[in-house]
Amino acid sequence: MLPLTDNRACIVWSESHEKAKALMGVRDELFFAHFQERFGEFLGEIELVGPKFIYPLGLSLAEDMHKGRLALLGDSAHGIHPIAGQGLNLGLKDVAALAEVVIEAARLGEDIGSELVLERYAKWRRFDNVTTSLATDGFVHLFSNNNPILRPLRGLGMGMVNQIGVFRRFFMEDAGGATGDLPRLLQGQEL
Repeated sequence: MLPLTDNRACIVWSESHEKAKALMGVRDELFFAHFQERFGEFLGEIELVGPKFIYPLGLSLAEDMHKGRLALLGDSAHGIHPIAGQGLNLGLKDVAALAEVVIEAARLGEDIGSELVLERYAKWRRFDNVTTSLATDGFVHLFSNNNPILRPLRGLGMGMVNQIGVFRRFFMEDAGGATGDLPRLLQGQEL
């Protein structure tokens, strides 16, 4: 849920594709009933002020993070399920890395849009983008099914993460985007 002005909010509701299509076709009253059943009544009375739409969630990774004098960053370079803000974290890292590479190239008198400069950015960000995207996609598939074999394994894994401080700290730092080869801006340093 993204709070907006005037007591409004934008809601992202993740469902299976089949259920999402079915919800798109129901009258607003039935849609609201399903919504309140799913999310509870803590929002109070809700009203639809814009169109409902379906956006299929899935993993997409650009083959190249730059072409010619154009660099891809954020969602244009990697589309992932909006779980725990990982897409935002990747996008912020991309922006900070590109800024650092471009500013350093300008200081050295290089052409900031050259293949050489943009490839430095792409090499820097590629590993983190791919591994985080694949891990996020794996977590979505692991936790978004009702497989009776996986259920106890999920519980065991989450229990271990919660009980073992080293694992817990790693997952918290990683989920917060504070791991890996961080650009200086994300470390609070000037460029």
